[in-house]
Amino acid sequence: MLLFSNCKINIGLRITAKRKDGFHDLESVFLPVPWYDALEIIESDQLSLSITGLEIPGDSSSNLCLRAWQMLKQDFPDLPFVQIHLHKTIPTGAGLGGGSSNGAFMLKAVNSKFSLGLTPGQLRAYALGLGSDCPFFIDNIPAVARGRGEMLTPIALNLSGYHLVLANPGIHVATGWAFGQIQPQMPERPIEEIVTLPIDQWKKAGIKNDFEEPVFRNSLIISSVHTAMVEKGADFTAMSGTGSTCFGIFSKDPGLSAIDFPTGTLVKSFVL
Repeated sequence: MLLFSNCKINIGLRITAKRKDGFHDLESVFLPVPWYDALEIIESDQLSLSITGLEIPGDSSSNLCLRAWQMLKQDFPDLPFVQIHLHKTIPTGAGLGGGSSNGAFMLKAVNSKFSLGLTPGQLRAYALGLGSDCPFFIDNIPAVARGRGEMLTPIALNLSGYHLVLANPGIHVATGWAFGQIQPQMPERPIEEIVTLPIDQWKKAGIKNDFEEPVFRNSLIISSVHTAMVEKGADFTAMSGTGSTCFGIFSKDPGLSAIDFPTGTLVKSFVL
């Protein structure tokens, strides 16, 4: 079975409270983006994982695809072993949720291939065990996210025809450091109200990523990626997650390419 797991962007990201369990409450809009990794699973006599494409730092034994299968195996002891192949094109640690998507799509793949009969709600519960934003990729539709990111309310956000440019300068932003820079605060207006406005009014109406200020202050390169999109006339531009990917939404093709950004920046453009 072959699947293509996409990434997402955060339209706005407000940290609203520090929780007793050590996590943070947030408010954001999660939007699926058509940038894909390839995930293949084949029934096998042993569990294995091979990875090609972009490098994934760290120990592969903690990969979310493996963890997803192991989680299901606990509740379905007869689940066969699989050979997993993951081809990465979405950079890791980029604020795009690529790894979370891999884990969620692995759950969906195993459920389908081996007819486990799990409902979307049950798959979301398993996905939350992998990570806070993993449940989003089960339904994979635009949604307002609250709580840790697992409390999802679908919204009718139609950006058809807009041009989306993503630029990742390859700089790792430490998540712990980023959260340490934030003073939680409730937004003045709920984000689901603001996204009903024309896109070029979003920023003025209060959509923001709380991590932008400390990250841009700490990295002139990431800041310059964001600035390049502003100067090209983006209707809306922001950093996704804790970074370092920035994106711009344009009403027409801005003609941006890698030469418009700092050396080494990975640039992807899509028509939504």
